Order: sequence, then C-alpha cells, then structure tokens
Amino acid sequence: MAKKLFITTPIYYASGKPHIGHAYTTILADVIARYKKALGYDVFFLTGMDEHGQKILDTAKKKNLQVKQMLDDVTKDFKQL
Repeated sequence: MAKKLFITTPIYYASGKPHIGHAYTTILADVIARYKKALGYDVFFLTGMDEHGQKILDTAKKKNLQVKQMLDDVTKDFKQL
C-alpha cells in the first residue's frame, strides 16, 4: 500500500488580484506533490479560495459590483495564474 500525502496551499482571499506570493506557494506545493507522486506516494493536493466574509462584501461594494460578479472575476484571474 502506497504512503499517503495530503498537501495544501493557503486558503487565498478573493478580495484582490493574485500576486507573486500566491504563485510561490502554489508552485512550491505543486513541485512537492509531483515529487512525492514520482516516489510512489498517493498524493492529494488541495487548493482553494475563501469567498466569504465581510472583507469580500466590502471590496465588492467599493468596486460597485455584486459579490458573485466580483468573485467570478477574481476566480478567473486565479485560474489563469
């Protein structure tokens, strides 16, 4: 039976555009996951965004957008990154 590895990135906040810190942690976690998988580990790699909270609502209001529209735009940016 293969050893198991669970690896995750931080939960990114959806109140702004992605930046180098997001890229760094995601790429680093991906490299570790791929390396361990190559060694025969059963790897589960998780990443995601925090799309809830007052900060999200406040940012959407500042941009004069509905929360869902703002989140869809930011999510698209993260996926492209």
